[in-house]
Amino acid sequence: QLQLVESGGGAVQPGGSLRLSCKASGFTLDYYDIGWFRQAPGKEREGISCISAVYGRTYYSDSVEGRFTISRDLSKNTFYLQMNVLTSGDEGEYYCAAGRCPAVSQLFDYWGQGTQVTVSS
Repeated sequence: QLQLVESGGGAVQPGGSLRLSCKASGFTLDYYDIGWFRQAPGKEREGISCISAVYGRTYYSDSVEGRFTISRDLSKNTFYLQMNVLTSGDEGEYYCAAGRCPAVSQLFDYWGQGTQVTVSS
């Protein structure tokens, strides 16, 4: 059974950093790409980053390029999203998902439960 579990969300001040984790189990990690998505209240879900399974190629949306970094540790079955210089625009529920890059929701079949990120002074 494929399962994804996010962690690492929380409250941070503007300009601060957080690192989200996505623990994967129940599937072959070199088969599925992993994407990170977020959804703010009243807004559509946004794909922000993706890492390909085979070569580890990374993709970022314009809104996070240069501030966020996606990575993976296959020995731990875990994917990460390092988020720096956070602003109020980064607030929302963050999800990891397994599917195919780029980070478009329709390309991802398996989703975690989400972790909340709040940016406030």
